[in-house]
Amino acid sequence: MNIIQRNNVHCLPAAAHDAPTLVYGHGFGCNKDMWSRVTPAFTPAYRQVLFDYVGSGESDASAFDPVRYGRLQGYVDDLLEVCDALALSGDLTFVGHSISCSIGILAAIRRPQLFSRLILLGPSPCFLNDNADYRGGFERQDLEGLLELMAHNYMGWAKQFAPLVSAADESAVTTQLSDSFCSTDPLMARTFAQATFLSDIRPALPSCPVPSLILHHQRDALVPGAVADYLHRALADSRLEILEVSGHCAHMSHPELVSAAMHRYLQGTINRVLS
Repeated sequence: MNIIQRNNVHCLPAAAHDAPTLVYGHGFGCNKDMWSRVTPAFTPAYRQVLFDYVGSGESDASAFDPVRYGRLQGYVDDLLEVCDALALSGDLTFVGHSISCSIGILAAIRRPQLFSRLILLGPSPCFLNDNADYRGGFERQDLEGLLELMAHNYMGWAKQFAPLVSAADESAVTTQLSDSFCSTDPLMARTFAQATFLSDIRPALPSCPVPSLILHHQRDALVPGAVADYLHRALADSRLEILEVSGHCAHMSHPELVSAAMHRYLQGTINRVLS
């Protein structure tokens, strides 16, 4: 199978052949185009790789397997297969949004020599509340109700979920999110939603072998601040930065803030390696 076509891979070249590489992973219900406001800030100093997980965006829908993509490891497989298809090596940073942060962490654990670092925008290792020790933001019955709504009224769910994610009833980001949700096959979207909202990677966090930058949205309806603090404590060699924004998609609503935070982190870690 042609992985480049399957995952709708798109590469933005760098000026130098040995330039560092950024690989971007999108969130649930989204696609690679959600990063289009960020990538110009890193051209042409970085080689940039964007792709769609199978079942999202313009990926090859015929490659969708509900068993494989019903769990996060299926999306980890996609990410690693894209990296292998491009023969990526050297200074490689994975930039993930939302559930892609968990996917990136699991990929780094499986292939510890592949990634140099992770940049995690809006991460949550578990969206479920788990007694008093961990409050992921949602009760299980709430998430099961969300999945039930997706099964019976997908378009209605998409119209409700987009403004929750963007923190705006009407905005360009809300429209883009709603369009992306509505253009995704409902079965594939529900399968990804189950893998996203019912997964729990907390036991794996201490095994993450690479440094990371955690970018948390100050007012995020999906990820409470306590989750960012938990992740920061659990991930060795992590840095936590709070973005003073509302919503869950700062790379779309406030790309200049995300790009600036990425630049500061990348410059600091690269200089640390060189010194």
